[in-house]
Amino acid sequence: MAALLSNLRNTVIAGFVLALVVFIIYYALNGETLGAPFWPFVLRWLHVISGVMWIGLLWYFNFVSTPTTPKIPEELRPALGKYITPAALFWFRWSAMSTIVLGILLAWTRGYLLQAYTLDIYEPSGAAFSDATSVIIGIGMWLGTLMWINVWFVIWPNQQKALNIGSTHPNLSKEAKAAAAKTAGMYSRINTLLSIPMLFCMVGATHLFA
Repeated sequence: MAALLSNLRNTVIAGFVLALVVFIIYYALNGETLGAPFWPFVLRWLHVISGVMWIGLLWYFNFVSTPTTPKIPEELRPALGKYITPAALFWFRWSAMSTIVLGILLAWTRGYLLQAYTLDIYEPSGAAFSDATSVIIGIGMWLGTLMWINVWFVIWPNQQKALNIGSTHPNLSKEAKAAAAKTAGMYSRINTLLSIPMLFCMVGATHLFA
């Protein structure tokens, strides 16, 4: 057990193996073919896993890292910026990418991509704004898309500048680094704000109209 839990890779693999065991139980109890709903379910499951990592790291930055950093002795802070934050940002930005890609694939395979992204203006039945579920999930998708844009085109580039990640900005002045850190922090806080209604929309579209 110690060998399993002391290695993150092995722990994650074991988690997926346990999920496979649960799937085998489901398959045995179902007693039929997997059916059409199964593969969209797999997409949704992976989408949720990615989203949990993305929002979890977003909230880590805003609820833990940012408020705690000023309390850390100044001589210890470089370790945070050199090792912990760049590693967290790697998983943060790529979980954002996988979340939005899987979400779009899910909406496409389920046939509501255009309907949701147009907030039900595009309505196959011809009656625009007649499907409240599409409007709610569409709002959530737009909030998630805006958050993804913030991650990749504002937060990540400014964090690269602020922390000189990958030695991409070695000659920036202290003032420029501080300005970049402030911009990244502000947009990270905006994403925290947007994450709350976004999650309401994602959960609400599934459960409010059931």
